[in-house]
Amino acid sequence: MSLINVAHLTFAYEGSYDDIFTDVSFQIDTNWKLGFCGRNGRGKTTFLKLLQGLHKYQGKISANVNFEYFPFVVTDKKKNTVDVLYDLVPNVQLWEIEKELSKMDVALETLARPFETLSGGESTKVLLAGLFLKENSFLLIDEPTNHLDMNGRETVARYLNSKAGFILVSHDRDFLDECVDHVLSINKTNIEVQGGNFSSWFYNKEMQDDFERAENAKLKKEVKRLKKTAREKADWSDRVESTKIGGGSCDRGRIGHLAAKMMKKSKAIEHRHNKAVEEKSKLLKNIETAEKLKIHPLEYHTSRLITLDNVSVAYDGREIFKNLNFTLNQGSRLAISGGNGSGKSSLIKLLCGGVEDIAYTGQINVGSRLVISYVPQDANFLMGNLSDFAQAEKIDESLFKAILHKLDFSRVQFEKDMRDYSSGQKKKVLIARSLCQQAHVYIWDEPLNYIDILSRIQIEELLMAYAPTMIFVEHDRAFCRNIATESLNLS
Repeated sequence: MSLINVAHLTFAYEGSYDDIFTDVSFQIDTNWKLGFCGRNGRGKTTFLKLLQGLHKYQGKISANVNFEYFPFVVTDKKKNTVDVLYDLVPNVQLWEIEKELSKMDVALETLARPFETLSGGESTKVLLAGLFLKENSFLLIDEPTNHLDMNGRETVARYLNSKAGFILVSHDRDFLDECVDHVLSINKTNIEVQGGNFSSWFYNKEMQDDFERAENAKLKKEVKRLKKTAREKADWSDRVESTKIGGGSCDRGRIGHLAAKMMKKSKAIEHRHNKAVEEKSKLLKNIETAEKLKIHPLEYHTSRLITLDNVSVAYDGREIFKNLNFTLNQGSRLAISGGNGSGKSSLIKLLCGGVEDIAYTGQINVGSRLVISYVPQDANFLMGNLSDFAQAEKIDESLFKAILHKLDFSRVQFEKDMRDYSSGQKKKVLIARSLCQQAHVYIWDEPLNYIDILSRIQIEELLMAYAPTMIFVEHDRAFCRNIATESLNLS
């Protein structure tokens, strides 16, 4: 066992006016299994880079381990997989490699295949197994689930649960619950460490937020009372002060003294409540605001929107899926599942009108003048500013930016080129576009990749409240469990 100590860490990118981290201090044990949580753009990947010494920073990071980063970049993907692993871990024995891969449910013949032929899920499993074979290493695992289907996520979660010594960035709640024993969270003003899995951390955070909101409500009432008292006493002192000028046999010197004393007291009360406001407001800095989102689905004139009759798709003579039948009715939320390569994205493209791009047999019937709003998997095509994007997409710019603001976009982000956004922020742009569009059916292809957990919960609450008709592909089990009214498995 050893410790990783972070003391008074402060960091900002060159040319930026805002710190990513300011005077952050904490300590973690290298035997822990840490889940790393935080809103998109808060600096999770940046912090992993700081641990690796890739940026200059103020403060101190001390550790007696070697940091290994996933995803590991393979420079020569034409090599056989076993040779890639030998390059990664030079002193490893073949039986050690085979033992680790068996835990990952990776077929041993994969070792003889060129690395470039591996699927995203296979390469994730192979490289994670290889990195855990390195001695005296502490793994920094950055969003490994993005190329894993549900079965793959369960396998990798079991594998990680058998290991120790890693920081895992993931936005999949079930995945985190299955394989971490501590949570490292980036909040608005600090980084904190807490024992337990994601669910226990989230429960505690909600309890703390509720407590702080209640304290804030009490504070507001107290401030209102103090202001009223201060105003009344100020009015009284003014009235007493005015009697010094009028007639009467009263002692004007004494009254002046009392008026001055009362004025001083009222000022002291005002100072105290202002100080109380300042002190109490510090409690609220880490409350994550998650405003309610809205969507405006269109009503269709019939209950049946889309039907598939005996639809089959094949590529290069290989059958993807065969004789697929289903009906999408208004109000349904259909979750499409299946392993990598089972044809989920091909089916989505067909439903969105890509019948000329994908060869298929069977019958696809889409309702006349049915309006579809589509969120694709890939967001890397985004570039330019948000205003031009909104204009090109013919969506209301004010509404578009209001939705992004609710999804934790700061005003600074509105001025940036979208190429500089994090992967999660890019996906939020596509979801915000979809939420701006009035449609009969919302078809989303892996919409939650890279999106932070709090934003996922916002989106879930939106879909449960407005119940739009949907077809979606998503590997987040919690999201599917909460949102889907029916499912279609292509495996």
